[in-house]
Amino acid sequence: EYFEEYQPDWVTAQFRSTRNAVMTNPFSEWLWGGMQYQLEHHLFPSMPRSKYPQLKPILQKFAEENEVPGGYRESGEFEILYMNWDLYRRVAESEPVPGAPYSRGHGQLGAINLGFSPGAGGVGLGKLL
Repeated sequence: EYFEEYQPDWVTAQFRSTRNAVMTNPFSEWLWGGMQYQLEHHLFPSMPRSKYPQLKPILQKFAEENEVPGGYRESGEFEILYMNWDLYRRVAESEPVPGAPYSRGHGQLGAINLGFSPGAGGVGLGKLL
């Protein structure tokens, strides 16, 4: 769904798969931990975070001038929360992929039992005491 067409380059892939969160107040900026500059971070991960606000208009202009598919994408923080929960719901309700490891109801390691998860009856405080 996200990459139905071939993406000719890494920069385009970042623009098409990343969305910045538009914050409504300073508390949200703190709570979201920099998600308002997610694209800037993906394109320039070693750049100091303090420089991202200066980079934002440059990337917006780049996207417009180069007709990047989807452009510079931003959504409100509550819209992003809704989009994520809707995606989780759709994934949870979807049918399993034939041949995929069984994992429903068994957490992340449902298909791999390493034997040391407290939930899997492995090492836990009860067994150590």
